[in-house]
Amino acid sequence: MDESHTDSGLLTPPVPEEKLGVALEALVLTSDRAVPPARLAQALGLEPGAPTNKLLAEAVDGLNASYEAGERAFRIEKTAGGYRAMTMPEAAPVLAAMHGIAASQNLSRAAIETLSIIAYRQPITRAEIEAIRGVATGEVVRSLLDKRLVDITGRAEELGRPMLYGTTKRFLETFGLASIKDLPKVDDFAPSFSDPDAETANDAPSEPEGAPSEPTEEATQQ
Repeated sequence: MDESHTDSGLLTPPVPEEKLGVALEALVLTSDRAVPPARLAQALGLEPGAPTNKLLAEAVDGLNASYEAGERAFRIEKTAGGYRAMTMPEAAPVLAAMHGIAASQNLSRAAIETLSIIAYRQPITRAEIEAIRGVATGEVVRSLLDKRLVDITGRAEELGRPMLYGTTKRFLETFGLASIKDLPKVDDFAPSFSDPDAETANDAPSEPEGAPSEPTEEATQQ
């Protein structure tokens, strides 16, 4: 048996509960991506599972409470299925001024529109995206694939078996989402987007109030 294993089969001895917050903070702050609870449990010498996940969540709540009390510029958030240190929104202007915004990460308006459609309608084909936007989206979709914000998730069961697109874990990390379910409700800001027939119905011309009706055949004969 490997000497690095403990009697319980874990890679490291369990971290005492009173030291859990400090150890968890060290693991999250030194990672450049979201760390899944199972990986944190392994590093902390804890058995992965629901009890440990609850313990980790409580430790994160405690850390965030201390950060808030100390008016720190960051907190630990659950995003993309793991925990990650993220700066507070009010720090964004100074961070942008200090580091600048990488041109490769900038998204054009067309890219944002296309990414929004994919996020809310996934899995979706390119033809369906173009039907919604009304323009060709081949280049835009390719750029989103290059940035790893979207990926090919399969093929549609229709003529030609077109590719289906969906968002990625990188998308969740970029926008600070724990899962796709955390997207804002589309009905709150674009009701017609979730109900394509609504826009058509709303656009139908209505008869002005008080306008005379067309004469019937009987009236014409009189």
